[in-house]
Amino acid sequence: MADSEDTAAKANDAAHAAAGTVTQAARSARSSARRTGSRARSRARSAALEVEADSLEDQVAQLQTDLKSITSTLQRMGTTATNEIKSGARARAGDLAARGQSALDTAQDEFGAFEKQIKDTIREKPLTAVAGAIALGFILAVITR
Repeated sequence: MADSEDTAAKANDAAHAAAGTVTQAARSARSSARRTGSRARSRARSAALEVEADSLEDQVAQLQTDLKSITSTLQRMGTTATNEIKSGARARAGDLAARGQSALDTAQDEFGAFEKQIKDTIREKPLTAVAGAIALGFILAVITR
């Protein structure tokens, strides 16, 4: 019976040792699983960050393209507006020049007619013209003193 108790005790010790080994192996497996899970999550986060960074880079590139397009459109609009303003200014300048020339021609015609009338009056009445010139000279002399 002592042998059977010894054998049972040895079997019990062996079972405890095996259980301890199994427990330690389970702990090791859990720890390894945690590390693997942690690495997997870290890799997943890195992959997500890379995808997000790529997405942000694509969005920034798209924004740059859009800004260049807007700038180009604004430049074209500015150029068009400038050309329209220049064209309008040229048309108004041409119109004003034509009006000025017309007014000058009319004034020259009027002055020419007045000059002809004065010459005709002087030829018809030379003494009256000389007397009028003397009177005008006297009046101007009195005023300027």
